[in-house]
Amino acid sequence: MFEKNLFETIHFQKLVSSYVIPWSINILFALAIFFIGRMLARVLVRLLGKLLHKSGTDLMLVEFFKAIANAALLLLVIVAALDRLGVNTTSLVAMLGAAGLAVGLALQGSLQNFAAGVMLLLFRPFKAGDYVEAADCAGVIESIGIFTTTLRSADNKEIIIPNGSIYKGNIINYSARSTRRVDLSIGVGYQDDLRKVKQVLTDTIQADARVLKDPELLVAVDELAASSVRLVARAWVRSDDYWPVKFALTENIKLAFDANGISLPYPQMAIHLDKNALG
Repeated sequence: MFEKNLFETIHFQKLVSSYVIPWSINILFALAIFFIGRMLARVLVRLLGKLLHKSGTDLMLVEFFKAIANAALLLLVIVAALDRLGVNTTSLVAMLGAAGLAVGLALQGSLQNFAAGVMLLLFRPFKAGDYVEAADCAGVIESIGIFTTTLRSADNKEIIIPNGSIYKGNIINYSARSTRRVDLSIGVGYQDDLRKVKQVLTDTIQADARVLKDPELLVAVDELAASSVRLVARAWVRSDDYWPVKFALTENIKLAFDANGISLPYPQMAIHLDKNALG
């Protein structure tokens, strides 16, 4: 009986010394690696966010980079903790890589939009509030997301465009410059006094205070067409004033021409009848 108890005691001590104590130490170290590593990851992510803010990076892109950095650092911490427990992390990393490749292939279109969203936020061809044409759509930029960009059309429709469609095509940003040129094409009759026409055009356009003095207004003959003399007027305005000025000038020019007896010809067809042919 004494020998049996002694054997059980020795066996228990061996079990404790060979398994319980080493595993307890490994678990404690793994937990320490995890919690300390997670704290360090948070500190590094906050530091990254401050550096990106100081560099003027877009807020959405800052949050995106912070999320990616946090996920990557947390993954490293977990792998290090599992390695301390004796888990074969090489196989685990290989398995995660294979899973990531499979997910990437399945979400190829979404990843394309994601990459395009990152490029749009990095290079900033437009910003919220700009009026743009992109992907055969036009409107004011409401928001720029990682996967899509939202526009508001002139008639107040919401347009959501995948970023990949925007980035692979041409982008026309009407708000990128502080000034825009208003181009007007006007036709007058051949019988009208051309010098008077140009003077009336010049006076009418310059009477609008929103028309800029520099660059200088241009009024010139553009074409001697079949039924009219075509003139072009090019006036520079602030970008925000483009449409109001264009509409106002179009109306004011018609009123000024009426007041000065200047004709605005339109296509006409003259039909001549041969009396002899009619009998």
